[in-house]
Amino acid sequence: MDIATFIGLAAAVLSSLAMTPQVIKIYRTRQTGDLSLPAFLSLATGLFLWLVYGVMIGAMPVIVGNAVGFSLVMYVVVMKLKQG
Repeated sequence: MDIATFIGLAAAVLSSLAMTPQVIKIYRTRQTGDLSLPAFLSLATGLFLWLVYGVMIGAMPVIVGNAVGFSLVMYVVVMKLKQG
């Protein structure tokens, strides 16, 4: 793995993991009332499109980072839909 790929993977994963504290809080409290569903749906859509783009161009850092981010955001969306 070259240094550019390593930096890209590190940046993508770290950026995507920014959602982790919110996911942990929702998991522990089961509270989503203060969260905006449209904002998280928009974020999920954007991450999914980045993921598709990454697959289309074969860019592993883009694929990995957005797959992680999309998974975390979808957890938030599902919990928000369950909680109302």
